[in-house]
Amino acid sequence: MRASLPLLLAALALPPAAQAQEGWGLAADIGLGAETEPDWLGSKDMEASPWIIFRNFDVTAPGQPATRDGSSDGLRVVPTFNWRGGRDPGDSEALTGLDDIDRTIEAGVRFRYTRGPASGYLVVRKGFGGHDGLVGAVGAKYRIAPNERLTLWPGIEGKFGDEHFTRTFFGVTEGESARSGYEAYSPDGGFYAVGASLEARYALTPTLAVVGEAEYSRLTGDAADAPFVEEKNQPALRLGIVNRFSLRF
Repeated sequence: MRASLPLLLAALALPPAAQAQEGWGLAADIGLGAETEPDWLGSKDMEASPWIIFRNFDVTAPGQPATRDGSSDGLRVVPTFNWRGGRDPGDSEALTGLDDIDRTIEAGVRFRYTRGPASGYLVVRKGFGGHDGLVGAVGAKYRIAPNERLTLWPGIEGKFGDEHFTRTFFGVTEGESARSGYEAYSPDGGFYAVGASLEARYALTPTLAVVGEAEYSRLTGDAADAPFVEEKNQPALRLGIVNRFSLRF
């Protein structure tokens, strides 16, 4: 999930709110870092960029204490946001003749059920901007805490999108076909990538932590068969620092 940089910097400059444990509570990790991931979906080249962190959003009931990392038991339904990068034909010779894709804001909901160290989740978001389709993910994670400071989450995930999404990022229209030389291609919606990940959090203070992610995804189905895809394997690395903010009302 993503947040705007000005709000992020303002949040980091403030101390965590000291609130009584009455009323409903909201909590989230907010921070900054760096990430490296494929330049575009299907690219063989990696690109480094800032990582604006807004994650582990949690809602707590009256009298329920806030969690350190959002890993409370039970069902949680929370809002979720993502900022998806665009694509430019100049990014690669493989994209010559294809249309630009603008950056996209994706907004939706996350359903997460946690029982002890295990959790499963479903994420569904609507795109606004570069694509107007529905995208999401379904996955599972397992929480491992070797000590009081370090927490690890190995997990597996499948990423999916409807045909509006897959045809934007993996399709070739008749016009693009005439310009690029690729045959017209209209992929169906469904799972476009599957993979595994390892997340880590190391607590420096009760609220401040270093976080990292290593992710490996592989394009699958119609997405993997797109004629311009250079590389089906899509790894990503992220490292940053977050502060956990909580609010009671």
